[in-house]
This record gives sequence, structure tokens and C-alpha cells, in this order.
Amino acid sequence: MQRRNAVLVFMSVAIVLAIPGLVGVGLMDKLELHAWINKWHAHWSDLFFQYITHVADGLVPTALALILLLFKSVRSFLMVGLSCGLSAILVQVLKRSVFADCDRPAMFRSALGDMHWMVNLDLNHHFSFPSGHSTAAFSMCLALAVIIGQRKWAAALAVLASVLAFSRVYLSQHFTEDVLAGALLGSVTALLVYHWLYRSGFRTRQWLDRGPIYLPNQ
Repeated sequence: MQRRNAVLVFMSVAIVLAIPGLVGVGLMDKLELHAWINKWHAHWSDLFFQYITHVADGLVPTALALILLLFKSVRSFLMVGLSCGLSAILVQVLKRSVFADCDRPAMFRSALGDMHWMVNLDLNHHFSFPSGHSTAAFSMCLALAVIIGQRKWAAALAVLASVLAFSRVYLSQHFTEDVLAGALLGSVTALLVYHWLYRSGFRTRQWLDRGPIYLPNQ
């Protein structure tokens, strides 16, 4: 029940935070929306988003999954590993096949006009939809919310995932619709893994709750 409540809290907070982006996508052209969002910037936020965006890099969930395997359990390892791994495969398939012609903001510099661009930041140009970082952020954070199973942590992790997704728009690596799609993809994948590991017949498999190293309070 605690994990279920944590999942509900995570999804509720994430949906509320996504509403402004959904409204913007529905009412504005993607270039117009991107230019409007990027009017709001400051030196501190440039630095903040430039560094925090790396929390959603592929190496972070990989390292996290291995740490959970060593110090928590196989189930925790699979929760993070499968959520992030499967969603990463899906996002790459979508990027490079179905939506291969979707370019990133850097390809529209002239159309975006006099807009704030980050200095000394390598901008990608192609394979924009959906956002891989946003997918990783939501699959990883929702997986952690499931493992921790506490509502306050679930809310905090939903905020973190949203900040990581927004960083991609702030840095002009993606459009708003890209990060919304990535957030949805990452969340759905993590929810499916959660149901498989914690609510299906696999919830009773005791070997999944073991690990090679145990903490004293385990």
C-alpha cells in the first residue's frame, strides 16, 4: 500500500507540474513557445541547469542500479535497471525511426530570432523527439519512488524529474513537446516494471529480495 501511494503521489505531482507545458504546447507554435520560455534566464540558472541536467545522463541510472544490486536487492536493481534500460531502448527506436526527421532547437536559430543561447555548450541538432534525458529522469525517479515507498520522497522525486526534464528546454537541447513525451514514456515504462515486480506473481519471489551484500539493518 505504501508503494502504491508513493506511485500515486509521484504521478499526481508530475501531472500538475506538466500542465503548464501541456497548455503551452496546445496553444502556441513550438518555436514561439520555446522562445517565450527562454526569455526567462539568469546567470545562476544557466549554471544550475547546465550541471543538474547530467543527473539524467545514462551513466547515473546505470551506477544507481549497480549500487542497489550490491547494497539493496535484485528487485531494486531490476526496478531501476529495467525501467531505465527498456525506456532508453524505446526512446532510441522512436528517435531514429518514427521521428527521425524531428530536429532540435539549434536547427532553428534564425527562426527563433534574438533568443538566449547558452555559451560554451555543445548543442545537438537532430533526433529531438522524444527527449532521452527526460525519459531517463522520469523512469529513474519513479523507480526510486517505488523502492523508497514514501509519499514525501515520491513528491520530491517527481519535482526532481520535472526539473531535469525542464533543463533540456532551458538549455535549448529540446522543445517542450519532446520533454513531455519523454516524461510520459519514462513514467509508463517504470509503471509497467513496477506492476511486474511488485504487483504480479513476481512479488512473492523471495530471491528477488536478496543481494550479494547486505546492510546491517537489512
